[in-house]
Amino acid sequence: MPAIAQLEVAQLVIEIRQRLKLSQVKLAKRLGVSFHSINRWENGRAQPSPLAMKQIQDLLHQMGELGEDLLAKYFQKQEQKL
Repeated sequence: MPAIAQLEVAQLVIEIRQRLKLSQVKLAKRLGVSFHSINRWENGRAQPSPLAMKQIQDLLHQMGELGEDLLAKYFQKQEQKL
């Protein structure tokens, strides 16, 4: 899976949290990562690993309609390149 730009990842993680009304701690638990990871991703200081990106993509699928536009915006353009 090709990497999403760091600023796009930050925006994606923020949007997921807002839509699910989760704190950084709760999103971290849901994805199986640390709070510090979520915080670094949102602040653009780090990128999720490929495994974490897959978990984010899976979470968007689980969100159903709530995550459809984010899947299209952040992941479909990558899938088209494959």
